[in-house]
Amino acid sequence: MSQELHIAGIVVFADPQQLDTITACIRTVPSATIHAASPDGKLVVTLETDSARRTLDYMDAMRALPGVADVALVYQHAEPLDALEQEIET
Repeated sequence: MSQELHIAGIVVFADPQQLDTITACIRTVPSATIHAASPDGKLVVTLETDSARRTLDYMDAMRALPGVADVALVYQHAEPLDALEQEIET
């Protein structure tokens, strides 16, 4: 079985007063990227992982952070890594 790349778009709903701490914790998650943060505590994050299980584990870890109310999956895509390396013919 070939390796896969899983890309997930998530929204983290956090206590605005704890946003700096939560943002710092999320930045320690491998392959997590914070794309936007609003003053009311919403963070737009993408994750790139090797499996759906790892994506869910990272989401659960974020959800367990003090001050995080919820983590919602907005988008998920997976495909074999070798498919990403193929040239696109036009």
